[in-house]
Amino acid sequence: MPSNSPPASRPKLPSLTGLRFIAAALVFFFHASLIFISMNPFADPDLADGFRWLFSKAGWMGVSFFFVLSGFVLTWSARPGDTVTGFWRRRLLKIFPNHVVTWALAMLLFAGSAVPVKVWLPNLFLVHSWFPDPAVHLSLNAPAWSLCSELLFYLLFPFLLRPVLRIKERALWVWAAAMVAGMLAVQLVTDFLAPGSPAAPGTDVTVWQFWFGYNFPPVRMFEFVLGMILARLVLAGAFPRIAIVPAAVLCLAGYAAAMAVPFLYGLNLMTVVPISLLICAVAYADVEGTPTVLRGRAMQWLGEVSFGFYLAQQIVLSFVRTKLMDERTVATPVGIAVVATEFAGALALGWLLLVCVERPVMRRWARPRRKTAEPAESSAAPQQLTTAS
Repeated sequence: MPSNSPPASRPKLPSLTGLRFIAAALVFFFHASLIFISMNPFADPDLADGFRWLFSKAGWMGVSFFFVLSGFVLTWSARPGDTVTGFWRRRLLKIFPNHVVTWALAMLLFAGSAVPVKVWLPNLFLVHSWFPDPAVHLSLNAPAWSLCSELLFYLLFPFLLRPVLRIKERALWVWAAAMVAGMLAVQLVTDFLAPGSPAAPGTDVTVWQFWFGYNFPPVRMFEFVLGMILARLVLAGAFPRIAIVPAAVLCLAGYAAAMAVPFLYGLNLMTVVPISLLICAVAYADVEGTPTVLRGRAMQWLGEVSFGFYLAQQIVLSFVRTKLMDERTVATPVGIAVVATEFAGALALGWLLLVCVERPVMRRWARPRRKTAEPAESSAAPQQLTTAS
């Protein structure tokens, strides 16, 4: 088991890389199905509404998966002797270059001089999701709001890792349950204590409720820390073995539950436990060398492209629907072709971001520093980050 080896020699988790693309695809189809912003291309009202209904929770589920996965993978792969500044440098280089390119592309295609500085400046520096005004936190390239939360995760991770590693094994489940309870508390506060505000378009809640219950970065910390605790449980061999297929079925059940409960409780609360089970099931499969379709060459390529695909998809959807189609709806066969073309276009743009931006930047500036000595002994848990520069 990986708990008996130092972090550097722990098994890689390629199946989780492949799974990333499925989550990103869920976000794509969620956005492509939206009717209230004219992304849905189908003229048949029943088909359009069915498409919207089918993927109505897919975006929420995909983003929640990414947040839990971030905590899991960062804890799993924490480097012995790494520095806080070194960690921050790598993570900032991972997200900011792709973000800046897609930000500039969105400005060029849709915004230009019409967007005030109070909107584009917070967006550029990934602090826009801290603002309750939807004209700010959902501005320009809308999916980039989640990077505000990821940035907060990265900034706090070096300081969270030490206390998470100090949790006794028998208490890990208590802390995992506390994270889920924290998510419930957020939605209860949002539901019953929210100040009055206008209705959020396309939702059953107010603008303030949607922002605080979903977009406000601190409330998404519960998912990230849950991912860290899950990594500890898997490393300790304390998480129950569950096969991937049953875990995936539970995710479908959680998705169905999210569609049935009131809006706020369907954002992430109904799906976070099934997502956690699936991540751990896939991780165990990789640790034990169990073959999975997610480890195939195609899925690995798609997983590598997934971050660029995620950032590019709304730009492609908006360009096709507003610039090329003038928001017109079309017959079913043409609508299917439109969605397929949008998907391929987002994939192509994501691939360009990977090979022209992400990989060159990471190769040039994100290489780890050469170690002068190996750790003297193995660790049963990931090493904490030091504060040396």
